[in-house]
Amino acid sequence: MSMYDMANMKKLKSLGAKAPDTWKSYLAFDEAARADGAIPKKYKELMAVAVALTTQCPYCIEIHKGEALKAGATEVELAETAFVAADLRAGGTITHATHLMSE
Repeated sequence: MSMYDMANMKKLKSLGAKAPDTWKSYLAFDEAARADGAIPKKYKELMAVAVALTTQCPYCIEIHKGEALKAGATEVELAETAFVAADLRAGGTITHATHLMSE
């Protein structure tokens, strides 16, 4: 099994069983954070995709892509989300590069 095999997600049950109170709290927080609210679930999932692309977490990319599609996102919206994530990552590089300049 490779490090980034989606089959690893099956191990979450074992992880949670070893810290059940914390796991239950995490699951409740996860559900509440991504539920419909002032921001619809579709947009929350697109935000999650952007963050996942920026952090480059293969599990998160796969999971939140699927959740975004289930929430009604289109591939066009996913593509635009990818470019927003790329822009923010590039912008961070450029703005941090100012620390390299003497004036």
